[in-house]
Amino acid sequence: MKKVLIIADGILAKYFLERVVSVSSDSNEYTIVHYKKKTIEDISFPENFKVYSFDPTSLEKMTTVMGKDYYQVMIAVRKKVDALGSYKIIRQFNKKIPIYLVDRWNLEIEDKYLKTVISREIVAFRLADFIPNTPIFAQNVGLGIGEVMDVQVPVGSSYVYRHIGGIEQKKWHIAALYRNNTLLLARPNLMIQPNDNLLIVGEPDVLQDVYKSIKRELGQFPQPFGSNIYCFIDMKNMNDIRIEALLSNALNLHKKLNSKKLYFKVINPTYSSLFNDIKDLFSDDIDVTVDYYNFSPEDIYINDVNQLNIGLCIVDNKFFKANIKTLFNSQTPIFKIGNIGFEDVKRGIVFGGNTDDIEKHSSVIFDLSSQLGLKVQFYDFDPEAENPELAEHFENIAKIYGKQIEIIKNSDKNPLFGLQKENDIVQFVPFYESFLKSKIVSIFSEDLNRVYFLLNDKYQLFLPILE
Repeated sequence: MKKVLIIADGILAKYFLERVVSVSSDSNEYTIVHYKKKTIEDISFPENFKVYSFDPTSLEKMTTVMGKDYYQVMIAVRKKVDALGSYKIIRQFNKKIPIYLVDRWNLEIEDKYLKTVISREIVAFRLADFIPNTPIFAQNVGLGIGEVMDVQVPVGSSYVYRHIGGIEQKKWHIAALYRNNTLLLARPNLMIQPNDNLLIVGEPDVLQDVYKSIKRELGQFPQPFGSNIYCFIDMKNMNDIRIEALLSNALNLHKKLNSKKLYFKVINPTYSSLFNDIKDLFSDDIDVTVDYYNFSPEDIYINDVNQLNIGLCIVDNKFFKANIKTLFNSQTPIFKIGNIGFEDVKRGIVFGGNTDDIEKHSSVIFDLSSQLGLKVQFYDFDPEAENPELAEHFENIAKIYGKQIEIIKNSDKNPLFGLQKENDIVQFVPFYESFLKSKIVSIFSEDLNRVYFLLNDKYQLFLPILE
């Protein structure tokens, strides 16, 4: 049984004692020293509380209670003289016992076994919790440095109507959410709804970025996957036309999207005017790194994506086909450029069908489409599919983002044949692990997302899906 000595005086001490009594454990033994009746008035103390009434600054009187082997001492009094006096007397009896003291006077005491609790700071922090659009930190949990946070999800957030398992969580995690005063523990298929409160844990600096990402209602992408864009250039295995197309598209996307930084990684450099042009792109928000030692994407790609907080990778069709496994393992959205200039792209294409996996990224689709000024078209190819409400879901998300969506229902004719002739589209594709296998099996699938390669000369955004 742990013995605790509490020296109490004043209204704060009264509230503290009431709290201690309400949560007290039979495994603790409490000794209370007070010197005004109001401090303990109307408090019913259990049997494991011993209450004494005398001046705690009196050495003679304190001797009567200091014979016990206390685990810790807590001092909550109104007057500075009483706080210092009782502290000094306790130290005469025991130099190392932990003391917790409510400090209202900014005391300066050199004592590694003393913990001061500054009441004004606690009140200030608590009041700040009620200010709208400010993060709420758990202050008495864990390290208390901001590694636990409570965030309310606004209606237009890109996190709304997304499954927890579909949100990239690097160096942070959603532990639970509160909905209608009910705690729901996090699970991959739990969908976030407007006004949910997320309980998130992770590195404090990362949580600050996550908080901003959740609260920003429009124009966040590439968040929540990451803050930056990444473009990989292999000068030995890419001709100038491919490199120039990658550069142009990467710069265009970085200009239009809410990315913090654009990273160009160059391997196998060939000294030329184009190489000099790439190096000249270096600026405050564009980083150019040349690797003279690694000769294949597999050696550095995944490491770069993880280290640089990458939320979008830009590749061309040849690179995508040659490195599809590495790209899939990065678990990052992959923007594959098409054969025409990006300025001609006007529409974002979404296929429904037999899968609801694309639903997990519906907010991302509208976020990106909003930033790029794309019209969204949803192809409800099979109205009798397993998820007939998917089209309705996309209509609801469109309203949140204030965008128009065109629902195209066509169960008789495969829309791929018409889209193969059109060049002004970006197809949003769930990135399945099955894409790493033979395309022969996929060609017979009723899910049009799995035959993405029939539109491989178009712009396509591959969104990570765990199967």
